[in-house]
Amino acid sequence: MKVVIVGAGSVGSSIARELLSHKHEILLIDLKPEVIGRSGLRGAHWMVGDACELSTLQGAKVEEADVVVSATGDDKVNLVVSLLAKTEFGVGRTVGRVNNPKNDWMFNDSWGVDVAVNTPQLMTALVEEAVEIGDLVRLLTLQTGVASLVEFTVPHDSHVIGSTVGDIEWPDDSTLVAILRDHAPITPSRDDVIDGGDELFFVTTIAAEDELRALLSPDAAESVAQPEEGGTPGGQVPSGANTASAGGDHGGAVSGGAENADAAPGNGDAAPADAGRPGTAQDSRQARQSSLEDDGFDG
Repeated sequence: MKVVIVGAGSVGSSIARELLSHKHEILLIDLKPEVIGRSGLRGAHWMVGDACELSTLQGAKVEEADVVVSATGDDKVNLVVSLLAKTEFGVGRTVGRVNNPKNDWMFNDSWGVDVAVNTPQLMTALVEEAVEIGDLVRLLTLQTGVASLVEFTVPHDSHVIGSTVGDIEWPDDSTLVAILRDHAPITPSRDDVIDGGDELFFVTTIAAEDELRALLSPDAAESVAQPEEGGTPGGQVPSGANTASAGGDHGGAVSGGAENADAAPGNGDAAPADAGRPGTAQDSRQARQSSLEDDGFDG
C-alpha cells in the first residue's frame, strides 16, 4: 500500500515508522528540509514542499496513493490537503488530524476527509471507558460521523442481568458485536446471558445512541423486565378511557392508547450544518485558508 503523509513532525513520523514496519511504501511531505535528518526513518521517501500547492502534490504523484494522511499541526493545512487529495486527485481514502476540537465539525466529506482523528476526543473516551460504569461511552466514530463504536459496562444491580441477548429488544440501528467478560472476548449469540461487570460493545448509528442509552438506563427496568399486562403503569388511567360506574369492575385494560404515538422519528438530531465546500481548488494557499476562516474555522 502506498501512503502519502503530509507533516513529518512527531505525529507524522510516528505514523510513518509504524507503517514502514508493516512493509508499506511511505512518502512524507514537509516544508522543512531539516526534518529529514532528525526523523531517523529508514526506507521512507521524502519531498520538501508546500502540500497545499497543487504543483507539490502533482510532483508527489498523489493520484497513485491509496491513502493520504494529513498530520500537520495546522488544521487549515490538514483540511486543504484532504480536499485537494479527494477532489483533484481522486484518492480513495483520506485521514485528517484534528488539532483543535472546536474544528472537529469541519472534518467531514464536505472537505474531503474520510476519517478524522481527534486525539483529545480519543483520550477522553479512553478515560471514560476506564472509569464509567452504567453509562454508554463512545469509543470511536466511524464513516465520518455516521456510526460509532460504543461501550457499556453492566453495573451489578442492572436490570439487564439475567436476560439473554435475544430477550432484549435492541434498537434497530444498534448491533451488539462483542462481550468482554473476565478479560476474554465473547462473540454474542441470542442465548448468551448478560452478567454484572460485562463490557458490551455496540456498533450503532449516532442517532440511535440515545435509544440505546435509554434502554440500558435504570429507568428502563420495568419495560425491559416485563411487558404490560392490562392496566397502565403506576395505576394511571389514560385520558379518554371509559371507567366503570360506581360499584363496577375497575380492573379492565384499556386499549388504543399507544405510549409512543407522539414520538416523532429523529427528534433531537439536527443535521449538521454544511461546512461550505469550495467549488474548485484554487492555486493559492492563502485563498484556500481564507475560505476556511469565512466558514467559521477556529484557528
